[in-house]
Amino acid sequence: MGQKEFKIEFGGRDLIVKVGDLAELANGSCLLQYGNTSVLATVVMGEEKENLDYFPLVVNYEERYYAAGKILGSRYIRREGRPSDEAILTARLIDRAIRPRFPENLRRAVQVIITCLSWDEENDPDVIGLLAASISLLISDVPWSGPVMPLRVGEKDGKFIPNPTYIEREKSSLDLTLSALKDKEDFLINMIEAEGNEIEKEKVISAINWAKPYFETLYNFQNQIKEKEGREKIKIETKPIDPKLENKIKKFLGDRLEKAIFKEKKENRMEQIKEIKEALLEYIEKEFPDLEDESLVKIIFEKEVKNFFRQKILSEEKRPDGRKLDQIRNLRCQVGLLPRTHGSGLFSRGETKTLSILTLGAPGDVKLLEGMEYIGEKRFMHHYNFPPYSVGEVRPIRGPGRREIGHGMLVEKALRPVVPSSEDFPYTIRIVSEILSSNGSTSMGSVCSSSLALMDAGVPIKRPVAGIAIGLVSENRNYKILTDIQGPEDHYGDMDLKVAGTQEGITALQMDLKIKGVSIEIIKEALLRAKKARIQILNEIKKAISAPRKKLSPYAPKIFTLQIEPEKIGEVIGPGGSVIKKIIDQYGVAIDIEESGKIYVTSDSEEAGKKAISLIKNITREIKVGEVFQGKVIKILPDFGAIVEILPGQKGLIHISKLAPRRIKSVKEVVKVGDIVQVRVVSIDEQGRIN
Repeated sequence: MGQKEFKIEFGGRDLIVKVGDLAELANGSCLLQYGNTSVLATVVMGEEKENLDYFPLVVNYEERYYAAGKILGSRYIRREGRPSDEAILTARLIDRAIRPRFPENLRRAVQVIITCLSWDEENDPDVIGLLAASISLLISDVPWSGPVMPLRVGEKDGKFIPNPTYIEREKSSLDLTLSALKDKEDFLINMIEAEGNEIEKEKVISAINWAKPYFETLYNFQNQIKEKEGREKIKIETKPIDPKLENKIKKFLGDRLEKAIFKEKKENRMEQIKEIKEALLEYIEKEFPDLEDESLVKIIFEKEVKNFFRQKILSEEKRPDGRKLDQIRNLRCQVGLLPRTHGSGLFSRGETKTLSILTLGAPGDVKLLEGMEYIGEKRFMHHYNFPPYSVGEVRPIRGPGRREIGHGMLVEKALRPVVPSSEDFPYTIRIVSEILSSNGSTSMGSVCSSSLALMDAGVPIKRPVAGIAIGLVSENRNYKILTDIQGPEDHYGDMDLKVAGTQEGITALQMDLKIKGVSIEIIKEALLRAKKARIQILNEIKKAISAPRKKLSPYAPKIFTLQIEPEKIGEVIGPGGSVIKKIIDQYGVAIDIEESGKIYVTSDSEEAGKKAISLIKNITREIKVGEVFQGKVIKILPDFGAIVEILPGQKGLIHISKLAPRRIKSVKEVVKVGDIVQVRVVSIDEQGRIN
């Protein structure tokens, strides 16, 4: 068959797609190169499974260390292990963009695998991987209505730029990743992922408008590939639904749904719906004794619940708990719940409750990162836990899943712009959010409780951050935007737009959809609604704690800093680390030394920390001629003199002729090891030796 190559210039770099015989047994595949970053995307569809009531889509993003020319991993394994957090986040980003374009009735497993084969340290494989996935799905026989057009937008010298490099992203106030679909003559947005330095919503809208010509280029390019390489799509056969069965179900439900759905408390609502469902199954079993597939009843029931829920919002603006469309649930904020932790905050929004606990650590407590894209340290971490009791379930507790990692990182992005630099606040910071009760938008609740914990701990953040989830229910041109969505509004609605930010602007955005896409007008209105809600929540946070505490918790470690000349670092460390080990053992402290000569001493005891710092100052201080010290004799040279330690790690020689006002035959006549003697520095030679 051979490979066919398609090439365009995009954002100042060559975008090359190769379609051919690399993964012949996959339903669709392509090799995409942008700059010198290359990814292979494959899509495979499995056989149809009976009685499946969901679409089993799996998206995997695979990092390969060889792509960056590195040999990493445990020294005893030296290969890739479980996916890194960054790989999981990339997989989730791609998933959110492609998932809505599969048919609702598809019940065959689909697996999309994107493998990074080469990485040039400039072009991030995430957007490239999403484009490769779109092309592979587009040309495959898998039923999928694409393409999607992904683009990262950055800012340079006050102007937007496409697909910025890593260095350009670091200097940009906005890092915005978009995915769009063509709808007639315009483009709809179907995925947003963004991090910003307190940016205004107008900048986000301007960036989306600016991106449209790039969407057009990618749309035409993908369709060009589809025309030449696309396969005919497999048709999905759906089981016909007996009209009599459907009518019987509708008649049975009657007004039961309204009584069940419109309950303030989630527990009551779920219990009532469960009872209706069980009663319906018993009723249908009697009415249709020959019905073989019970899943049809469940499908019709779910469809009726969804339609009923949506129509109530669209026609009557009636929400399950009786709130207005722009109304937030009851808010409650509390700090200082846990006496021995360094900081804690509880945030409640209706039945959603999140508890965030903050721990301060030494500079050496940073997380060490070793991955394909990045090797370094991380001093600010947020972790998110979603235990089964938060949704009233019983299930095994395992390590964090993709959802926990994704939500944890979203909160971390939201808080990162307000966290002080290591120069201003040298502590390592870890926040853990425990979801106590879940009924919608626990990630945005975690943003709020984490802000409370930061201020309770006395971390000097710029400003508190709050988050809110905005939903959407739409039908043709009629739509309603919902503020502060809860469980059923997320499940049966069309959009989940998470917006986090401060009083000044947006710090993080994440949007995923169940529909084709949304217009810029809807995004604009949703961001406006989010700002109003965010300010309201921030006002409640300020009632609980208006600013970071002036003092850290008495249980938090104390960090003392000292700047020394870099060439004196060796004196602090000592031969084989002897000096620094002695200080650590003597005072029970942790010591971190930077190449610049900056020293951090971390201790649970302020007194011990100060003593250690004082000792290091003495070790590194510059001795001057004429100074007088009380020195300890540490070595005898019988015919030559005595070695005296005048400061920790600093020694000098008393020549035998200076030991007494008379001539002596041996040093031992005057001093012995361990004696304390008063000495005056008379000279320091060119090699730094003290006499």
